[in-house]
Amino acid sequence: MNDPETELVSRLLSVDSVVEVGVGNRPGVAGRLAAEGVAVTATDIDPRPVPDGVRFVVDDVTDPDRSVYAGADVVFARNLPPELHRPTRAVARSVDAACWFTTLGGDPPTVPVDTEQLPGGETLYRATGRDGKVLE
Repeated sequence: MNDPETELVSRLLSVDSVVEVGVGNRPGVAGRLAAEGVAVTATDIDPRPVPDGVRFVVDDVTDPDRSVYAGADVVFARNLPPELHRPTRAVARSVDAACWFTTLGGDPPTVPVDTEQLPGGETLYRATGRDGKVLE
């Protein structure tokens, strides 16, 4: 079986910079991206340890410091709860970044998305505009 983390990393290696929202206790994607040369900032509402090469900032996506996200190609979150879909998409839009996320199991996305079923069972959602085009 394919590792969902590896699949996410392989997709995110296509960009130069990522901000991971709500890194929590799962900094594996952020660490692997940083090790591959992607500029990574991880955020959470509480201080969290992150791997070498990952910048960490305490931030709340519902009341974000937009300077944390400025310059990112993708604002990304893993296991993003439904109540944070809209705020995460909004902060990504405000800095002209794409918004990619996964959800917790059966949680459907609450914003328009394009979906990709990843090998290993996880679904990657890419927020779209009203026209159905992926926001880039």
